[in-house]
Amino acid sequence: MPDYTPPQDPLRVLHDDHELLIVEKPAGLLSVPGKGPELADCLLSRVQEVFPTALLVHRLDRDTSGVMVFGLTPHAQRHLGLQFEKRQVKKTYVARVWGRLEPRTGIVDLPLTVDWPNRPLQKVCHETGRAAETAWRVHRHGDTESRVRLFPKTGRSHQLRVHMLSLGHPILGDPLYASGAALAFPRLMLHSEALRLRHPDGGVGMNFRAKAPF
Repeated sequence: MPDYTPPQDPLRVLHDDHELLIVEKPAGLLSVPGKGPELADCLLSRVQEVFPTALLVHRLDRDTSGVMVFGLTPHAQRHLGLQFEKRQVKKTYVARVWGRLEPRTGIVDLPLTVDWPNRPLQKVCHETGRAAETAWRVHRHGDTESRVRLFPKTGRSHQLRVHMLSLGHPILGDPLYASGAALAFPRLMLHSEALRLRHPDGGVGMNFRAKAPF
């Protein structure tokens, strides 16, 4: 990642209380530190400057923007982590993908594994891949692209990016999986729009949203 120049946007807090912190991650910023001092700047470190007790629960890819949750106590981190592990968190993403995606709704159910010779790329593999499932719904079509909402049932690395590629509709601006005209965009057009989860203190369902900036 030699060209790592993360954006310097001020921290955008969507919600905070005694257990939960919800923030909006900008595209181009790592969720956690990479290897080496040049990759130390990340959302976790920025969050902990303001909320010193914040603990990591999940991640978004560097080039993905949108809603992320942190626990502010060890209890909250465990509670939220189990919700993700048990697939109880409802995740909604917005993406712009290449071409006219049809039909308007569907499900991709393809197992994924790391593409070892080309790390960090992932690939579909029916022999060694881990189960991965993504539902989609087209929001609108254009001449050369479709705007879609994506609903991952699992949380594999690069899942949405590889699943859209497997349909022949890579996410626009994807530096790893798009090519040609689909690559000619200023950023990866993928945004974590909403998370629905249960509050660690009492279990009340809560929904957090951040509008896509594209």
